[in-house]
Amino acid sequence: MYDQPRPNPAQIAMTFDQMLERVRYEAAHPTRERAEEAVRAVLAALGRQLVGDERIDLAQALPVEAALALTAQIPDTEQVTGWGFVKDLATRTGTTPAIARWDTGAVLAVVARLAGPELLARILHQLPDGYALLFGQAQLRQSQPAA
Repeated sequence: MYDQPRPNPAQIAMTFDQMLERVRYEAAHPTRERAEEAVRAVLAALGRQLVGDERIDLAQALPVEAALALTAQIPDTEQVTGWGFVKDLATRTGTTPAIARWDTGAVLAVVARLAGPELLARILHQLPDGYALLFGQAQLRQSQPAA
C-alpha cells in the first residue's frame, strides 16, 4: 500500500505584520515598533507558563516570528495566576502593571483569535485562574480553596 497524501496543516490566518498592526490598533500604540515590543514581551511571558501539547499547538497557530518568541522561553517550574503574570511582565519590561495589563490584553486577544476556541479552551484549562480575562474571555471555572 502507498502513503496517502496528508492534508496540509492549517494555513496561518495572519502574518506577523498583520498581527503587529492588529495589536497596534487594539493597544493604541503609536508605532509598529512599540507593538512589536509588546507582542514579543507578552509571548515570551506566555512561553514561560505553557507546556506540552498546548504550547506546541499554539506555536503552530502563530506566525513564525511570534511562535519563536513563545518557544524561546523555558517554562517556569511554578505557574503564576493571571495577576501574577501581569506583575511579572511589568517588572521584566520596566512598565507599570496597568500598561502591562493593557499590552497583555491586546496581544492575547489576537492570540485567542489565532488559536481558535478549542485550543484556547485547552490553554485556559492548563493555566491557573485569571488568564481567561487576559485572553478576553469570561472566567468560567472557580478557584479551588487551598487544602
